[in-house]
Amino acid sequence: MTRRTWTVRLSDTAEADYDDILRWTAERFGATQAASYGDLLAAALARLERGPTIAGARPRDEIGAGLRTLHVGRRGRHIILFRIGDEPDRTIDVLRMLHDAMDLARHVPREDQTPIRDTASCQRKSGVSV
Repeated sequence: MTRRTWTVRLSDTAEADYDDILRWTAERFGATQAASYGDLLAAALARLERGPTIAGARPRDEIGAGLRTLHVGRRGRHIILFRIGDEPDRTIDVLRMLHDAMDLARHVPREDQTPIRDTASCQRKSGVSV
């Protein structure tokens, strides 16, 4: 039985978050570590393709209706903030990628922000020097 995957889309803000995370990591820890951390972020996004109920994903209605989060993993310090799209489309819209020490509620994007990118751009960037 083939399991249907979900489409994960990034908002422009999430794409900028990803770029900022890699740039900051490269400046402080070098390009090799930035590429490694980019791979970790890309892997977390790829896990979301299995759906919004994967291990580690949780509802976060206290910060916004319909919002969910996924911590990128034990080695990571970032949280992926996302919303489930319309059920027939099986989409997950990644709104932000934020450091786990940040006040998430302060950084929730506006309702009218439309995700427009797929996760392939993050997968491409993770393997290159920043």
